[in-house]
Formats: sequence, structure tokens, C-alpha cells
Amino acid sequence: MTKTKKELVKEVAKDTGFTQREVAVIVASFLDRISETLKNNDRLELRGFGVFSVRHRKPREARNPKTGKTVSLPARTVPVFKASKLLKNSF
Repeated sequence: MTKTKKELVKEVAKDTGFTQREVAVIVASFLDRISETLKNNDRLELRGFGVFSVRHRKPREARNPKTGKTVSLPARTVPVFKASKLLKNSF
């Protein structure tokens, strides 16, 4: 089942006693900080949860599955999340 940001805000508000509006601001700010950290090519480590980082992908040749034509993909930077051992073992 997929959980939306709105549902997350409701649950955190219920657990903490803060209003949904206050929790929504906190969640938005937290996600903005993660985005800004990754845009600066920095790494964000949340102990017991995981690590957010960026990886640089080299340019490569790919194939369009519909037409079969070869396409050139440029180099790019992509966000990556690696779960911690603690998080992995909790399942």
C-alpha cells in the first residue's frame, strides 16, 4: 500500500499532538533540506535509517524499445538512497 505525504502528516500529527499544519511545514522543510543537500552533491546520513547521496552516471548508448533505434544518453547525476542495516533487518 502506498502512503501519501498527507497521510504521513496526519499520522505524525496524531502521534505528537502537533497540528497537521505544523507537521506539514516540518515535513516540507525536511524534504527541502534533503533536496538541497543532494543538489550540492553532498551526502545525508540518517543513522538507523539510511543514506541519501548522488551518483554520477556516464554517458551511454541505449535502445528505444519501440523503434529499435540506438539513442545516446548524456551523463547525468541521479539521487540514490541506501537503507541502513538496522532498517533492512527490521523487516
